[in-house]
Amino acid sequence: MYFFVSPAIHKLIDLALEEDIINSDMTSLYTVEEDKNIKARIIAKEDMVFCGGIIIKPVLDKIDSSVNFELKIKDGEFIKKGTECATFEGNAISILSAERTILNFMQRMSGIATKTNLFVKTLNNDKIRIVDTRKTLPGFRYIDKYSVKTGGGYNHRMGLSDAILIKENHIKSAGSIEKAIQKVKSEAPHTMKTECEVTNLTEVEEAVKSGADIIMLDNMTIEMMQEAIKIIRSKSRDIIIEVSGNVTLNRLPELAKLDIDVISSGALTHSVIAADLSMKFL
Repeated sequence: MYFFVSPAIHKLIDLALEEDIINSDMTSLYTVEEDKNIKARIIAKEDMVFCGGIIIKPVLDKIDSSVNFELKIKDGEFIKKGTECATFEGNAISILSAERTILNFMQRMSGIATKTNLFVKTLNNDKIRIVDTRKTLPGFRYIDKYSVKTGGGYNHRMGLSDAILIKENHIKSAGSIEKAIQKVKSEAPHTMKTECEVTNLTEVEEAVKSGADIIMLDNMTIEMMQEAIKIIRSKSRDIIIEVSGNVTLNRLPELAKLDIDVISSGALTHSVIAADLSMKFL
């Protein structure tokens, strides 16, 4: 799986285990026999789009690779409350030491996947993509974006080096939208598209005239977006139109009626409600 090839994922798991265990699991050490073996399972305590099964093996590999586990649900599956997601068999202390780290990752990931899936279903328009932003929990970029894809959404740029997105402060620094785009076109690799954020119709006109490949309509009213779309589509059908800013679940039905290509929402990852999962010993 692409996202989990990154060394950043393993660094994150190491950090999670280090802050939770440090030297040892003191409670388990003093209450459980060292050679005690048990069986356990993870149960969904609410309906959700499951995500995070992919995190179990790398966590167990760092604690005790002899613990056996079976994943019962694939990432991306919708499950009902009470569903058994995974089972474990092995050393009790090892499983207890891994429990919270596994659940913390899995609950966040399932929460993002579930919210993304709700956005996609509410939009109900296959011609428009729901995409994430860089508003992710620091260190969790790969995991948060994997969870968005698992929920049926798409990824915007992974980081600053992946794509060109000219925003308000870039425009102010360059002097104008035209100057910013001209500089990009003259110096950036020809393989990279140029996206420009606009906030009013004058900026829309300037972005189109200057040759933007993607135009982001930021924090506009529906009426202003409709006018902006007319301007863009009258000039070129090849320009990708993205809507961003104040994208809430309640606004999606009206956004679905617009002739746009992409809706980006930071809310998919910056205000996550963790899904409810728990581990039970048998």
